[in-house]
Amino acid sequence: MGYRLSKIYTRTGDNGSTGLGDGRRVEKDSPRIEAIGTVDELNSVLGILRAQEIPDDDERLLARIQHRLFDLGGELAMPSHRVLTDDSVSELEQALDRINQELPPLQEFILPAGNLAAASCHHARSVCRRAERRLLTLAHQEEETVSPHALAYLNRLSDLLFVLARALARRHGGAEVYWQRDG
Repeated sequence: MGYRLSKIYTRTGDNGSTGLGDGRRVEKDSPRIEAIGTVDELNSVLGILRAQEIPDDDERLLARIQHRLFDLGGELAMPSHRVLTDDSVSELEQALDRINQELPPLQEFILPAGNLAAASCHHARSVCRRAERRLLTLAHQEEETVSPHALAYLNRLSDLLFVLARALARRHGGAEVYWQRDG
């Protein structure tokens, strides 16, 4: 395979536009680019989480998720291209069920804390929710170009990240931090 990028700067975006994979140019603040950028940000936050000490099974799961998020970015950059499927969503559901079965039922709201890995996972969850909102905004404007699998994937991923954060907070004798009412 040849080099994908032989030159990092092209100057073609200096006017506030950027190119999509299908050759079209769009404004850098368009809903499509907002969605792509937020998915990219989520992928970066997951990279920070993976750089921490987490169980091998979770690290492998997050690595697969990062690849799927890159696929999602490709779908968004090439509106007629589809990569995510029902199986992509099912994989998240299976992981969610596996991790959740080891946790006690949630009786209170929890704060994004516990330890660095859990807090990082909560951060990823909140960025994932924003990515989902950005994708939904795009779907409202260009429904035919946004895959329902992509929306379902992000929705399920945010659920998975919440459950994973709970599990990570309990590592090494740690605990979740519960919200306390003022009075």
